[in-house]
Amino acid sequence: MELGTAKTPPDCRIYAIGDIHGCIEELESLFALIRSDLSARPVAAHRIITVGDYCDRGPDTRGVVDFLLGMREEHDLVCLRGNHDQRLLEFLESPEEVGDFFLTYGGIKTMLSYGVEAERHADLRQLSRNFRRALPRNHVAFFNSLKLMQVENEYLFVHAGIRPDVPLEKQSAHDMMWIRNAFLDHRRAHEKLVVHGHTITDAVDFQPNRINIDTGAFMSGRLSCVVLEGTRYDLIDSVSGMNGSGGEGA
Repeated sequence: MELGTAKTPPDCRIYAIGDIHGCIEELESLFALIRSDLSARPVAAHRIITVGDYCDRGPDTRGVVDFLLGMREEHDLVCLRGNHDQRLLEFLESPEEVGDFFLTYGGIKTMLSYGVEAERHADLRQLSRNFRRALPRNHVAFFNSLKLMQVENEYLFVHAGIRPDVPLEKQSAHDMMWIRNAFLDHRRAHEKLVVHGHTITDAVDFQPNRINIDTGAFMSGRLSCVVLEGTRYDLIDSVSGMNGSGGEGA
């Protein structure tokens, strides 16, 4: 399936949001733009899909999770699991195994948003216990509830990508959260057009077989969203607003 021919479910508009990484202001701005778009262009049904990495690196993981929990009351919202979200859960269970990674790649900011101060060389087991006590139960439930993939007609939404030439039902969790080069360098069509994040690009990257929507919000301030309806694709981002520079297939 390729860009310009892949179709969403009938009468359904999909908003797919890239890696958030604790960037609450950008997330709130993006949802305001989505509401404006829905008001200006009403549609029978809509679904918002976030492709993972809610925690780490940015300033307010707690605010992001609270906000998304609230948005579940307003929108049909599907939240996928990123590698950073997986590491957060692993840190709660196996701090000595994953603690260095978690702290090095943004976990210090995540814990600080919950009122837990951390240092790189802290006692990892104690730090994990402190973090677990600080996490609201509904936040733990949120991270545990995250899906690995979402299929919407001829589109597939996933955090990092998929292993080429492997059927969707046989994809590994590790690949869906972590894969890079084997997926990014693959040029042939997959069975679905893949929408993903995980690998930062300066702008949303439209390829014939995939769309990368991770524009590094924690560094750039640009949280991006691809808007899909039928075969048409457009963009919204937290800096430029609605950008109709996408396209439409036959």
